[in-house]
Amino acid sequence: MSARLVVDGEVASPRTLGFDELAALPGQVADVGTVAPGRTGSGVRLTAILAAVGPRPGANEVTLESTDGSFVQSAPLDALVDAVVAYRIGDAPLPEDQGGPLRFYAPRGAGGMVDRCTNVKGLGRIRLGRA
Repeated sequence: MSARLVVDGEVASPRTLGFDELAALPGQVADVGTVAPGRTGSGVRLTAILAAVGPRPGANEVTLESTDGSFVQSAPLDALVDAVVAYRIGDAPLPEDQGGPLRFYAPRGAGGMVDRCTNVKGLGRIRLGRA
């Protein structure tokens, strides 16, 4: 399965980002273990993804959805400023057995506003909204 991330909602330029587009963004994180201890792989900061789509004024909530639509989790945008989307191990896509091809990691605690369910396996969509 190839990585395809839809980023939409309260944004100026909705986009679908694949492996190469994610790799070209600034804000690369060589070791996602710095955000999610014990996890492996590399990713890109949520802030870089959002900068690429231009959040609209007033957007203050992030909804994360799995590729198959079976899992949806929302959290305040302010609590996710250090979050990372993991998409690779070395030069290869993140394997499904590690939650790939895309996996969302929020730092533990994240200001007490998110829980472990915010670490979404098989991430397919990030939607910005207003709470």
